[in-house]
Amino acid sequence: MANFPLINMENLNGAEREVTMEKIKDACENWGFFELVNHGIPIELLDKVEKMTKDHYKKCMEQRFKEMVAAKALEGVKAEVTDMDWESTFFLRHLPASNVFDVPDLENEYRELMKDFAGKLEKLAEELLDLLCENLGLEKGYLKKAFYGSKGPNFGTKVSNYPPCPKPDLIKGLRAHTDAGGIILLFQDDKVSGLQLLKDGEWVDVPPMRHSIVINLGDQIEVITNGKYKSVLHRVIAQTDGTRMSIASFYNPGNDAVIYPAPTLLEKEPSAKEQSYPKFVFDDYMKLYAGLKFQAKEPRFEAMKAVEANVSLGPVATA
Repeated sequence: MANFPLINMENLNGAEREVTMEKIKDACENWGFFELVNHGIPIELLDKVEKMTKDHYKKCMEQRFKEMVAAKALEGVKAEVTDMDWESTFFLRHLPASNVFDVPDLENEYRELMKDFAGKLEKLAEELLDLLCENLGLEKGYLKKAFYGSKGPNFGTKVSNYPPCPKPDLIKGLRAHTDAGGIILLFQDDKVSGLQLLKDGEWVDVPPMRHSIVINLGDQIEVITNGKYKSVLHRVIAQTDGTRMSIASFYNPGNDAVIYPAPTLLEKEPSAKEQSYPKFVFDDYMKLYAGLKFQAKEPRFEAMKAVEANVSLGPVATA
């Protein structure tokens, strides 16, 4: 199998730009994932985020997780557990309004750090969306406008730790799913692995790499590109040794953004019109996704098609 796509963003500024853009295009079409190096986020900031996230887990969350495991008698399970994940998480919301200073148990320095980190990730997400536009032949800014709605995008971070698991064959760190939203930026542990994606019927490891940011595409990108780019099933395998850190930031459409295949792409491929994806309000999709996250995405798309007649296009620029 081909190597996991690795994109050196510095190469976008010189003679290798065309080759690098082609690598991004291939990754979007055939993997749904790629890994970025030289992405512009300072290494010192990443190191501090990693240290403070791991310190916070040990100080505030590790004992709670152990108590939960004991309460549910998870260490002694004999059959596969299909209704929960072996993870300890908390969520930070950045856009349209931040809750970083409202989440309990965080040190103020950590709050400020995560706010700074989120700002840099937001900028990187928007840069990546424009690179996707360029490869797709959409006008610059099209994807950002498509996500905007009336109040701007939703942007939030899921901070997870996956502690050592005594029964990794029976309990997943995180069950297989595609992501509902737009573009996902992951800063993950560089020592403890576990993230896998499904490619050509096989589970493939997403290689841990120091100071990289892993990118994957969500369901909304699949819809807007009318299936040219696809969201891909992925999961986290729990490990018997080591706690894996995962900081996943989700740049998603605004709640009232109307999502539909880009007209330019439908015009380019007339045959695609027949298999066109649905048109829907993003918040409606999220309500459906909440109950069906760990099931196939295709029935979600079909369900949205069933209510499509009630959706008006909304304030989205055409390209």
